[in-house]
Amino acid sequence: MSPLLQWPLRQWQLFCLALAFFSRIPVPASTPYSPELLNQSSRYLSLVGLLLGALQALVLLLAAQLLPFSIAVLLSLISGLVLTGAFHEDGLADTADGLGGGLSLDRKLEIMKDSRVGTYGLVALFSVFLIKWQSLFALDTQAVWALVLVAGLSRATAVSLTFVLPYQQLDVVSKSKPIATSLQKRALLSIWLFVLPFLYFIPLSLTLSLLAILALSFILLFFYYRSQLQGYTGDLLGAAQQVTELSLYLVWLIWWRQQG
Repeated sequence: MSPLLQWPLRQWQLFCLALAFFSRIPVPASTPYSPELLNQSSRYLSLVGLLLGALQALVLLLAAQLLPFSIAVLLSLISGLVLTGAFHEDGLADTADGLGGGLSLDRKLEIMKDSRVGTYGLVALFSVFLIKWQSLFALDTQAVWALVLVAGLSRATAVSLTFVLPYQQLDVVSKSKPIATSLQKRALLSIWLFVLPFLYFIPLSLTLSLLAILALSFILLFFYYRSQLQGYTGDLLGAAQQVTELSLYLVWLIWWRQQG
């Protein structure tokens, strides 16, 4: 194969690998896999997020033609769960159970490895889902664009934590292990370059508000995770995505209400 075609082919394969790992969307069976390739594919997580957000927005637009808007928003959120297999929500529930019920580092990690969902996890899942539903419903016409942009920004923020925190694990088997190795600095640049240009299409005041809450969420998550586990796990990254997503919706809603 020509060297000119090797690079785009490799990038396409990495994107497909990221899509397969972070969603339930089918990819070509010929897509190569290795822990190293999966590690490299993390640079496309924000792009995968934008695609997933766009599909949710499409569901919202189509459903809103036939159903009340509140139901359309609910269906778009459910479609997101189907598309990802509740990948990030699972991390949120495990994190809430582990950090809420564990006292020692080992006990927290042990609880997070348990497949059962406890009280803390159920409360976290219900609360976050309910607030996201009501926030998007209140955003009205802004909800479509919010679904797309927030899906990319929240995932970029979550994966960025891997650049500043060490990886923690109870044993060698973990859902996060393939992306736990050291990522190159240029991968961090790629993660953000996929999503930041979309901020150009929203008002500057909203852009600054979203960037401010992103920075605040990143800082708070960094210090909280470092104090609780001295690092991150796959579950903590999933929780970070959910918390950041919720924070962005709320800030967007505050901005939207001020415009009225």
